[in-house]
Amino acid sequence: MKFSVNQQDLQKSLGYCQGVIEKRSTLPILSNILIEAANSKLRITATDLDLIFVNEISNIKIFDEGKTTTSSSIMFDIVRKIPSGSQINFENTGESKLQLESSKSLFNLNSINASEFPITDENFNENEFSINSKDLLKLLNKCKFSISNDETRHYLSGIFFHQTQTDDKNFLTAAATDSHRMSISKVRLKNKIEFEPVILPKKTIFQLCSLLEDYDGEVKISNIKSKIKFELNNSVLISKLIDGKFPNYIQVVPRDNQKKLEIDLKTFLNSVDRVASVSLDKKDGVKFNLTKDNLDLSVNNTNSGDGKESLPVKFETDLDISFNSRYLLDIASQLNGDNIEIYLKDTGSPALIKDPADFDSIYVVMPMKG
Repeated sequence: MKFSVNQQDLQKSLGYCQGVIEKRSTLPILSNILIEAANSKLRITATDLDLIFVNEISNIKIFDEGKTTTSSSIMFDIVRKIPSGSQINFENTGESKLQLESSKSLFNLNSINASEFPITDENFNENEFSINSKDLLKLLNKCKFSISNDETRHYLSGIFFHQTQTDDKNFLTAAATDSHRMSISKVRLKNKIEFEPVILPKKTIFQLCSLLEDYDGEVKISNIKSKIKFELNNSVLISKLIDGKFPNYIQVVPRDNQKKLEIDLKTFLNSVDRVASVSLDKKDGVKFNLTKDNLDLSVNNTNSGDGKESLPVKFETDLDISFNSRYLLDIASQLNGDNIEIYLKDTGSPALIKDPADFDSIYVVMPMKG
């Protein structure tokens, strides 16, 4: 195998691979990437057995086709330190050596035979549909911060994707909850799709987000029983799904929160962020003391002190309620409009948060006691 590739193209590809490969893998081959040079393309594959990522680089010069595997992290570290835009030449120099050469640098990396690389080929051709990359990224970003970190309830450690219908319109809907807060967001589909509900794992979500941020176009999605496949123009991501039943989240959405609090979004974000600075662990509740058209925010921490701030709001009655500041900041930072709307009932009931600029996304936050 012998080929030449542009440093920037290769660095980008290897950067994506870093998100897939487990740092502490027990199998040496899983720390490696599979490199295949054929048909004027370089194909790079990384896997942790639950997630497979494949990326193709097209404008490369191949002098001798072939394939091998080598350490992902070492190769990434070398490539990112080579001057941007340089050509890098690769060559298999022996049974278990891969030579990498660029201007004055020369490296010989250990390699493991490509035949040892675990790769499965499955037929995903059924139930395929397409969605715009920006729409899919929106769903992931609006929900990912609400994913649970609780290992015991594995079915909450991902985003629940399913098809929903409202007034003859079809939507791809995403929901995530850690039982203290919940995000729900949906995007309109052109037509009804064949799509079984799935729970997408956290690691897959973050990998998918990094791919979608660099891509503008259609994403093809297809799933078979326990796996899902995402195809972008030169990348493929195949992931195992979380086995479990996602709870009936619709039941949790408050129906009768009549007290509407309207605040300028930037002012609110900055105020909560400032007041919360006094709390070191961000676990202290930020207390809302509401009176007509006024909100007093306060945080009190026995070890570090307290902070207060007042801001003008639109609100009709009096109410005291406390929230985890981190949850409020996570939600507020995902809103698109100029204002944030918080619908309240009483001190102990969950709040419903809406974005006037995005009717397709809602958030629910449980209040804190005390």
